[in-house]
Amino acid sequence: MSDGYDDELRARFGLDMTLSDDAPDDPALRRLLLRRTHRRYADRALPDALVRLLLAAAFSASSKSDFQQASVLWLQDRDRRDGLARLFPDMPWIGTAPVFLVFLGDARRLERIGALRGHAQDNGALEGFFNAAVDAALALQTCVLAAETLGLGTCPISVLRNRVREVAAILDLPDKVFPVAGLCVGWPMQPGFISMRLPLDATVHIDRYNDSGLPAAVDAYDRRRDARHSIKDRQRQPERFGTAEFYGWSEDKARQAMTPEGQGFAPWLKARGFTFD
Repeated sequence: MSDGYDDELRARFGLDMTLSDDAPDDPALRRLLLRRTHRRYADRALPDALVRLLLAAAFSASSKSDFQQASVLWLQDRDRRDGLARLFPDMPWIGTAPVFLVFLGDARRLERIGALRGHAQDNGALEGFFNAAVDAALALQTCVLAAETLGLGTCPISVLRNRVREVAAILDLPDKVFPVAGLCVGWPMQPGFISMRLPLDATVHIDRYNDSGLPAAVDAYDRRRDARHSIKDRQRQPERFGTAEFYGWSEDKARQAMTPEGQGFAPWLKARGFTFD
């Protein structure tokens, strides 16, 4: 029997969350609770066979209606890789990670299969886009978990969508194929840190949605997170928002959300065959 995962839950949520002694003691669950993001990697190559194993695991993820609308672009060409990295100079790990993958929503393939079988159809409505995006996200997360099972480190890169026109040109993407996120993969250079998450009281709802307790839950979470990893000296855009006496996660994310990301993504998608009807 387990010890209730006390240490792992405290590391992830900053709370004492003792579970029943009946909870099964499972090493995979412990690894999942302790997972970390890694942005610095050892100078050690990953064998192609290992990457293919990770991709096989990724494509073992669930898929809506078995449509399988995810693809991955494994970026091996150094010039393309460097071109992509230059678009995002604040994220040098895009260029330095041993392996860089781009997970794609692929609404194109289902259309091509339909045409091959004499059942032509347009997969550019909202449902087609949504299903392809979710399939790609599921494959991405499954790849992350598979990599971490082997002791590898990963870092998802969603910022690709902020400059989707340039990214699509570098990757030579056809219509109805779009980037969901990139993924750096490599052997970690350092342990990294565990990002504290909101408590289950704020994210889990029983029978009906009820966020009446959100203010108190977020305030307490801000204090716990600040005690472990303070960001008070890195306040976002003080010239715009001023300097807060207490600067926690919620203030930081509220400020960040005031500058919308991916504003060119929807127009680009519409120009590439998606109608969102």
